[in-house]
Amino acid sequence: MNHKFIPLDKRSKREQKEYHATQRRDWGIIDPATQKSENAKAYNRKKSKQRWLEHEPGFGFFYWNHVQSA
Repeated sequence: MNHKFIPLDKRSKREQKEYHATQRRDWGIIDPATQKSENAKAYNRKKSKQRWLEHEPGFGFFYWNHVQSA
C-alpha cells in the first residue's frame, strides 16, 4: 500500500501532536531549568548563624558539665 506524503501543516491537530511527540527527546542528566548562583555579596541570615554557632568557644561543653555536676 502506498502512503502519500501529507505536509505537516495540512495534517489534523491530532496527527501533528503525535508527530511532535515523536520528535521530542529526553534531556538526560541535564536540567533545562535556569539555575543561578547565590549572590556572594548578599547577606544570608542562615549562613551568619551557622558561622556563629561553629565558632562559639565551648559554651555547650561548659553548660553540659555544669548541669551534670549539680
